[in-house]
Amino acid sequence: MNSAMLAPAAALAMWSLIMLIWMASLRLPALKKLGLDPEKSRGGRGQDLDGVLPAPMQWKAHNYNHLMEQPTVFYAVVIILALTDGSPLDLYLGWAYVGVRVVHSLWQAMVNTIPTRLLLFSIGSTILLVMAVRALLATLA
Repeated sequence: MNSAMLAPAAALAMWSLIMLIWMASLRLPALKKLGLDPEKSRGGRGQDLDGVLPAPMQWKAHNYNHLMEQPTVFYAVVIILALTDGSPLDLYLGWAYVGVRVVHSLWQAMVNTIPTRLLLFSIGSTILLVMAVRALLATLA
């Protein structure tokens, strides 16, 4: 097993938790300031706060949600590559994916213009596709 291949996954997991802390540290005080009645806000979801909290505050939440979506495929692919003794190229691709996701997170959380976000998402998705193909080929060998 190539345990070094797991490092990018661990780093992305850590980044996801950093985004969670960033989101919560802004959102919880803002909700308290709004003085929402806890009984009226029961059963709500984070996306229900769109239009209630300022958009730039919600961008962090949106990004955190995104880190729970496509990166789940990344985690599976990394495990497959680690178990099949992924190559140095696989490790490089893993770190490249993490780097792009971090830049994407920062962009979405602070600037959030769609063309740049789409470009970053597309680059990350392409890297992930290459990794997934390599993982599939490694399991068929």
